[in-house]
Amino acid sequence: MSPLHVERIEVKSLDQIKAMRVAGLVVAEGLAAMGDAVRPGITTGEIDQIGRDVLAAHGATSNFLGYGTEWGLPPYPGVACISVNEVVVHGIPGSRVLQPGDIVSIDYGAIVNGWHGDAARTFAVGEIDSDSQLLSDVTRESMWAGISTIGTGRRIGDVSHAVEESIDSHGRDFGIIRDYTGHGIGTAMHQAPDIPNYGKAHRGPKIGPGMCLCVEPMVTLGMDDTAVLDDEWTVVTVDSSRAAHWENTTAVLPNGLWVLTEPDGGRAQLEAHGASYAGLD
Repeated sequence: MSPLHVERIEVKSLDQIKAMRVAGLVVAEGLAAMGDAVRPGITTGEIDQIGRDVLAAHGATSNFLGYGTEWGLPPYPGVACISVNEVVVHGIPGSRVLQPGDIVSIDYGAIVNGWHGDAARTFAVGEIDSDSQLLSDVTRESMWAGISTIGTGRRIGDVSHAVEESIDSHGRDFGIIRDYTGHGIGTAMHQAPDIPNYGKAHRGPKIGPGMCLCVEPMVTLGMDDTAVLDDEWTVVTVDSSRAAHWENTTAVLPNGLWVLTEPDGGRAQLEAHGASYAGLD
C-alpha cells in the first residue's frame, strides 16, 4: 500500500516516537500470533481473524481495514494483507487454504492513540523448497541492510541503494519490485518520503532525528513485473514466480535507531550490522 507522496516529511518528538512504539509492539505481537498459526489447512481469513483479536485485546484499531477509498479503490476488507506464493502484496484474506510448501507474506498494522505501526513478515507453510527459503532470507537481510543504513545526514537513496546492493550480492538474479515502495509513517500509515528498494546512493531527502521510516523490500524469484487482479488490490507476479515481503517501522533518534515493530527494538540485528541501537525500552 504505497501511493505517491508529495507532502512534507513529518518529524516527531521523542514522546511521539514513544507513543508509536506502543503501536509497533501491537504490530509485533499480531505478526507473531499470526505467524504461529501458519500451517497447512488454515485459511487466510482465519489468520486475519487472529490479527483482529490482537488489535481488540489492546484497544487498537486497524490502519488497513477500510483503506483505499481516498484513492478511489474499494475499501480494503481485512486487517492484514495475506499474500501467498505469487501474490506480492495486498492479498485479500478469505477462503484460500494454505498448502504444504507455500510461503505466505503477512503485512499488518495498528493505530494506538492516533499513531501508526506497520510491518511485514514472510512465513513458511511446513517444509518449503530451498529457493523459497533463500528468497525469504535474502529479502529479510536486505531489509536489515536498508534499516542499518538509516542515519542522520544520510539520504533516502542510501537506504534504497543498500537494499538493492544486498539483494544483488547473492550471486543470482532476483526480481526487485519497483512499483511498490517503503514509506514514512506517523499520524498516517503512508507518509513522505517514499523509499524505493533500488536506486543510487547520495540522492533523495536527507534523513534526520524524528523521522520514522518503513523499509519494506519485496523480492521475487523471477521478474519484477506485476499485475493487479480484478479485485483492484491483489498484486501478483506476471511470471507467477514466488515473492517475499519483509518490513519494519524504524525511528531515527539523535544517537541511533529504534525499530518500533521488533520486540527487542531491533537491538540484535542493528548491532550485528554495525548500526547504533538507541531504543528506550
